[in-house]
This record gives sequence, C-alpha cells and structure tokens, in this order.
Amino acid sequence: MIVCTACGQENPDVARFCLACGTELTGAAPGQDERRIVSVVFVDLVGFTARAEKLDPEDVQAVLGPYHEHVRRELQSFGGTVEKFIGDAIMAVFGAPTAFGDDAERAVRGALAVRDSTLELDARDLHLDLQLRIAVNTGEALVSLGARAALGESLVAGDVVNTASRLQGAAPVNGVIVGAETYASTKDAIEYEPTEPVVAKGKSAPVEAWVAVRPLRAAGERQHSGELVGRERELEMLRGIWDRVSGERVPHLVTVIGPAGIGKTRLTQEFEALVGALGGRAVHGRSLPYRESSAYFGFAMQVKQLCGIFDSDTTDAALAKLREHVTELPSGADAEEVSRHLAILLGVDSEGTVDDREELFFSVRCFIESVAREQPLLLVFEDIHWADRSLLDLIELLAARLRDLPIMLLSLARPELLDSRSAWGGGLPAYTALPLPALSAEDSQKLAGLRLQTLSSEAAARLAETAEGNPLFIEQLAATMAEASTSSGALPTTVRGIVAARLDALPALERSLLLDAAVVGKTFWRGALERIADGSNGIPELLGALESRDLVVRETRSIIEGEQQYSFKHVLIREVAYELLPRARRQERHAAVARFFEDSTAELGEITTALARHWRDAGERSRAVDYFVRAGEQAELGWAKDQAAILYREALDLVPDDGDERLAMLRRRVALARAAALHIPDARQLMR
Repeated sequence: MIVCTACGQENPDVARFCLACGTELTGAAPGQDERRIVSVVFVDLVGFTARAEKLDPEDVQAVLGPYHEHVRRELQSFGGTVEKFIGDAIMAVFGAPTAFGDDAERAVRGALAVRDSTLELDARDLHLDLQLRIAVNTGEALVSLGARAALGESLVAGDVVNTASRLQGAAPVNGVIVGAETYASTKDAIEYEPTEPVVAKGKSAPVEAWVAVRPLRAAGERQHSGELVGRERELEMLRGIWDRVSGERVPHLVTVIGPAGIGKTRLTQEFEALVGALGGRAVHGRSLPYRESSAYFGFAMQVKQLCGIFDSDTTDAALAKLREHVTELPSGADAEEVSRHLAILLGVDSEGTVDDREELFFSVRCFIESVAREQPLLLVFEDIHWADRSLLDLIELLAARLRDLPIMLLSLARPELLDSRSAWGGGLPAYTALPLPALSAEDSQKLAGLRLQTLSSEAAARLAETAEGNPLFIEQLAATMAEASTSSGALPTTVRGIVAARLDALPALERSLLLDAAVVGKTFWRGALERIADGSNGIPELLGALESRDLVVRETRSIIEGEQQYSFKHVLIREVAYELLPRARRQERHAAVARFFEDSTAELGEITTALARHWRDAGERSRAVDYFVRAGEQAELGWAKDQAAILYREALDLVPDDGDERLAMLRRRVALARAAALHIPDARQLMR
C-alpha cells in the first residue's frame, strides 16, 4: 500500500494518484526507509493521569476524544503528521513523510497554536481546567516512508524522539520548550526566552533548551536587510516595465521564477521601495502552504491593505471600511453588489454566496480599476506556487482584462508552478517571465563577505562555491560558520530542509533515480544508474525530466567511452539526496557502482581512487584497501607524494590492527611518501 502524503489515504501499490483526493502519489511502500531531518512535537496534559484515576472510562474518553481531535487538527493544519496517541500524550512529526523546507518553524508555530487554542477551547466548551506541557526537538531520524499508524507502524526512530520526550517532561506548565537545533533553525521567526539546560535521563550531558514565547512575524514573511547584491539587471528590467505601466497606462503581469532562497522576495523589496519613490503604491498578498482560510487569501490580504482593514476589526467595522472604499466604480457596476462580493471574498460575510464566478471576478476588477485611478498600483502576489487554482485564475483574468490603467501585477513563484500550470501567462497581451538565476561567483563571494565580516577571502570563496550562488544558502552557511566553535562540515538544518523539500516535490520515479545518482557522485553515468536499477527501463526519460527541472545536466563529453555522462547542477542537491539514503541502501548501490567501474574502465587515475572509495562505502574493506594501494602507487609514479600519503593513510585506516600482514607495509609506505613529499621542495631548489 502507498499512503497519500496529502490526506493519509491508503492506496494500492499500482495507483499513481490518490483514490481519495486525486493527488499524485509520490510516497513509498511500507518498509522503505530514509534518513531525514525531522521536528518531533510532544504534547501532554498536566495532572490528567491522577484525575483520570477517579473517573469512569467513558468520562475519560469524553474528555480525551475532543482533546485528541482538536490537537490533531491543529498540528495537521501546519503540515504535521500525528504519529500516535498515548493516553493523554500526543506525538507528531514535521518533515516526514514529506519535507516542506520550514518544518522546524511549522512545528513551533503548531505547538504555540495548540497551546493557545486548547486553553481557549477549555475555557469556552470543556471547562476542565486543562493545562499542557509541549516540547519540540529537531534532528536526524530514520523515517519509514508509508508507515501506517493505524496498524501500529512507527513513522520515525532515533534519538530526536527520545530527547523530545525528555524535554516535554521539563517544559513549563502551558509552555513550549525546544531543543538547540529547533532554536537555531527558528530564532529569526520565533521569540524565545532562555531556560536552564535539562538534565535528561539517558543523556550524557544536559540538553540545551529554550522556551518559545510567540511568533515574531506572520507565517510566510521573510526579513531581509543589507545591500542587494548581483540583481542590478533584474531590478533595471522591472524598472523599465514599471515606467511603461505608469507612463503609458499599460497593465502588465510579471512572474519572477526561481527556487527557494534565490532572492525573489529581496528583489521585490528593493523594487517596492523604487515604486514608492516614483509615486506608486505597492500592496502585498501571500499564499501560504498551510492555515489558509480562503481560496483567495493572497488577494484578500491586498484588499484589506487597500481598505485599511485590520484582522482585529469587528465584522461591522470591516464592512464599513469596505463600503467606504468602494467608490468611483466604472459605469454599469453596482457599489452595493461589489461590496457584497468583496465581503464574501474577504470572509467577513460568512453567509453570502456568489452563484457566478464571473460576477465575482467582475466585482474584483471594478474595485481594482477604481483604486488604480488614484495612483499607479503594484499588486505583489508572493509564493503563488502554493496558491489555489481560483487565485491563479483571478490573477490571469485581471492581467487579460484590465485596460488603460497604471497597474503592474508582480507574482513570485518557484519552478513548481509550471508543473501544475505549464501555460501560465500564455496568451496575455503583456506578460514577462523573469527567471532569477544563481548569483555569479564574484557576487556570491561579495555577499559572503558582507554577511560575515571576519571571513577571509579564501573562506568566502569556498563558502560561495558550496552555496552555488543561492543567497539564502550563503547567509545560512555564513551564520553557521560564525556561530560554530568547530566546523563539523554538516549542512545547516535550514539548507538541508529546503533542498529536501524540493526533492520531495518530485514524482516518485524521478526522485528515486536522483537518489541513485547521488551515490555515484557529483558526476554520474547512465550505465551506472542502469547497474543500480538492474535495467534501463525508463531511465532515459527520467533523466530528461530531471534535466528539464534544472536538477542535473547532460555533459557534451564523457570520460567513459560510449557512456552518457551527467552531473548534478548543484552539489548541495547531490549531498542532501545522498544523506536521505540509509546505510544498507547506500552500501548496495556503492557495490553496484564499483562493479560498473570495474567493467567499464581501465582502472587508472581518478577511477582507481573512486573504486577504492565505492568499495569502502559498500563495506568491502579488503577490496577497498587493494584499490587504495594501487591508487597510491599511481600517484607516486607521478611524484604526487602528498596525494600518495593520503591514499595509503586511507588504506591503513581500513586494515584491522590485529596482525594483518599489510599493516607494516602500509605504515612504511605512508612514512616514505610523507618524507618524500617533505623533501621535494628542497630537491627542486637544489636542481635550480
């Protein structure tokens, strides 16, 4: 059976789409495991066990039933998966079976929402004086994809779960306590108070902890500061479109497209400031992947800004402000009807209905036309890859039907938008797609230096190269370098989560092939993938699809004759994909890749080293030692004594210290190679 990640419905293995909700099935069959970064939430009632001892079982159920359902609904609304109920305790997981890129933040926001809404529910309906302790902990876990909680199958396993449980016991009453990794990943979005480290059973050292207080900003909002780097051309292009919109009164739709973290919001922020300086007005709308209450949520945010409506306003106050701003409508438009339609769209008229969507869209158009007559208008729609289809229809309709008005519609989207809406913007009279590329090496290094002033030029260059031109990754890596006392080489959780979310959005077969390719390396060959998959069925088509998604690229040359050579577009994609595989599956694939190299190459140069490392990672130590020694000998023939010493050392690390006859030989070779490497500069000087 395959479990739908959208609704939880179990589907037969042959199903491609969920039988309940129609979502494309990208999940795995039960029993397939992956290593993932997850955030675990534990919620427990305080003192309920003692109270339940005095209650009839039916009374206990009468309390726990509504409580369980309420907490489950709250956590699931943030994208969490409730794994189990244990009496009055509830455990949920964020980041599995599907990652969203901001799972730690979702988990903490969900925990705060559970705390506040449960207390409100108790005060309003239950009257049981309920009190809670909640904990959130983030870390690596082994995830069983497709696990069925109803059958008692656990979704996650690892120390992250045990630590979350221990933290929950130390949480303040009606408080949310978090671990160090959760805090590091969310401190820019959540306000925290420090607390004493938790002495937890089974832990060798006290566990660092913080208490979450409240969100610092609305969900989906991002904070940006500092100099805009490397986007002068794109900003100038937006400026040129705005000049035509405002000067010639030609409405225009622009879509800025790029992966998470590439700088879409930062570019828009700079452009909005420019629009304001030129006498225009900019209003924002945002689509969220969770907690939305309306299909038109993003546009409703804009209407509220244009009318001065606050979420704290009463219904009557919101309606009054709306009617006040629905003025100077085009001829043929009825102000009362436009106000009523907008009230339904905003959710302040919960009983009203609109039978004809065209009438609703006409009212929206009339309102926007009236506003744009006052001053040039910029409507910003963020994250429309998460937008409901109705909102996308509305944006395209406005772009198609608005005439002779200074209006610019600016939408921001990840490439996933084009998967579900391939014809986006097609046929419109004025449309521009603006792909946002990775920063150049020079701009990446400049940004790295700005974000971490103490960084040397060499360190900034290495950081920029690792981040592959993604500004968010540069900032996160720089922050990690600034805060870490020692360099572990591990990717920041935020970066790993964003990349994992992109991989989870892939169709199942494409994703599986990408994980196989990650085992081969940054560069890989079609034949190696066929060896792993034990056949070539569908691999060419899948590679073509991955290339079209800008995840891999086919190279024009290959170092193995007759083999198609590919490489990952970004090394971080390869690294995160590789880390998803559990050890057993890695070993199987490394062995298959090693056999591919043995059958396809002459085992010279770098191939010999690659064979050594693949056999080592396959668990075949003896074969790996042989190849490391051979690679070291080849390095010595070219007088690469430093490299030879490294290779012999890697071989030595694999030989057991129990009288193995190769031990003395390898120690001698390491010593000789190091000595030779040390004296090579002196020898060169004498020769000169």
